Amino acid sequence: MAKNNLIVLSDHYLTFIKDQVEILSAQFESITVFIPYNPLTELSCYIPVGNVKQFRKKNLVDPVGIPDNIHIQMIPLIYPPVRFQTSSFGDRYFHEVDARIKKMELPFDLIHAHFTWPAGYAGARLKETYRVPLVVTAHGYDIYDLPFRDNRWNRQITEVLNSADHIITVSGKNREYIHRLDVRTPVSVIPNGFNKNLFFPGNAVECRKNLGLPSDKKILLSVGNLVKEKGYSYLVESLADSVQDGIPFHCYLIGRGPLARTLEREVHRARLDEYITLAGGRPHNEIPAWINACDAFVLPSLMEGNPTVMFECLGCGRPFVGTRVGGIPEVIDSDDYGLLAEPKNTAQLSRAIRSALVKDWNPGAIAAYAEKFSWENICQQIYSIYQSVEYRDPGL
Repeated sequence: MAKNNLIVLSDHYLTFIKDQVEILSAQFESITVFIPYNPLTELSCYIPVGNVKQFRKKNLVDPVGIPDNIHIQMIPLIYPPVRFQTSSFGDRYFHEVDARIKKMELPFDLIHAHFTWPAGYAGARLKETYRVPLVVTAHGYDIYDLPFRDNRWNRQITEVLNSADHIITVSGKNREYIHRLDVRTPVSVIPNGFNKNLFFPGNAVECRKNLGLPSDKKILLSVGNLVKEKGYSYLVESLADSVQDGIPFHCYLIGRGPLARTLEREVHRARLDEYITLAGGRPHNEIPAWINACDAFVLPSLMEGNPTVMFECLGCGRPFVGTRVGGIPEVIDSDDYGLLAEPKNTAQLSRAIRSALVKDWNPGAIAAYAEKFSWENICQQIYSIYQSVEYRDPGL
C-alpha cells in the first residue's frame, strides 16, 4: 500500500477505536489520532457538574501499550453540551485539526473518521482541503438516529457520507438506514471485534475468587453505559420475575452513567438489593475476569449498532442474552451462542435469562465461533477498504 500515513478522527481512543487502530498501525509509517475534548469537563475535579467526569481529557484515552508510531493529539474545544451537535461545532473541530496539521507540517495520505458526526464532517472538510481519500465508519446513533431527526441533519449527514470514498458500518441494520438516505458512496458492513489477547476463556472459579464474587450462585453480568438506550430498567423488571423461579443468582451491572441513581432506586423499590449490584465503572483490563466469572451475560438494549461487549463476551466463551436490535441478531444467529428477546419485552427477557442460567453451554464452541470477530480478522477487512480507495480529483 502506497499510503504510509493515516489520520484518524474520533471522539475517544478507547476499546473498539484503540484496538483496531493499534492493529492497523503495523501497516503504516505513522498514525495520528485527533480527539476533541471540552476543557470545561475538568471542572468536575472540583465541583459536581453532572455526569461529565467520563469526558475529561484523561478519560478519553487509554494510554496502555500505544505503539510508537501512533500519536494522540487532543483538540480543546470549549462548548456547552447542547452545542455539540451543531454545524458550528463541526466547523470549529475541522479548523482546529487543520491548524494543528499545518503547525506540525503533518504528512498524511488517508483519513478515517469514526462516527459521521462530528468526525465525519471534519474528515469531509479535510478531504476537500488536502485531496486525500476519506473512509467514514458509521457506528450507531450517528446513522440510525441523527440523520432522521430533521431535514437539516438528514442533509448534513448525507453530504458527509457522499464526501467519503468508502463507508464502513458495523451491521446490516445500519446499512438499511444508510440506504434510506440519498447516498451514492459504496458501503461495506464490517462488524466490531474484540481483543483476543484480553478476552479469552478463563477459569470461572479463580475469577470469582479474585473478584470476591459468590461461588454458590449463578452470576449474571452486564457491562454498559447506564443510559436509557441500554434498557436497564427493563432488566430490573425482568429480574424481579426471575426471582420467582427460585434460581439462586446475583446480577452485577458494571458501568457509569446518568441513570445510576435512578437504577439504584428502581432496584430498591423492586426489593432486589440482594440480587442486583451496581458495581460502577471498572478498568477495561478487568472486564475479562468479570465475564469469565459469569454464567451468562445480558444486554437489554433498546437501540444498538453492534456492541463491542457482545464480541468480548463470546470471545470468553460465555453466552450472550440480548435483544433483537441493531446488528445483534446478525451475530447471535444460533441458540448455541446466546438467546434473544424483543426490546422492552420483560417477559421474554426473563425467560431468556432463566434459560441461559440453567442451560449447559459449550464455552469452547462459543469461543471458536467468536474467532472470526477478533480484531486481527476484522482489521484485515478494514485494511482492504484502505487499499481500495483511490482519490480522484472531482475537477477532472
